[in-house]
Amino acid sequence: MLEIGWFSAKLFFKGKLLRDPIYFMQQIAIGMSIGSLLLVLLAQAKIPFWFPVVVSSLVTGIFMPFLLKDFKMK
Repeated sequence: MLEIGWFSAKLFFKGKLLRDPIYFMQQIAIGMSIGSLLLVLLAQAKIPFWFPVVVSSLVTGIFMPFLLKDFKMK
């Protein structure tokens, strides 16, 4: 398992893992923006801080597969 991770990391840093790195970064940025915006909005409420963190993490995790459904690797 570590060997696969190491091989993938080497390919990523050489620039040979992703077919379209701009698309990948764009989709990741969209997902992070959704999660961050939700966290900031929920943190304004008078509820314990752990709740907005859990909810925004869950929503971001749900959105990522939809954002990266067209993601292609080499």
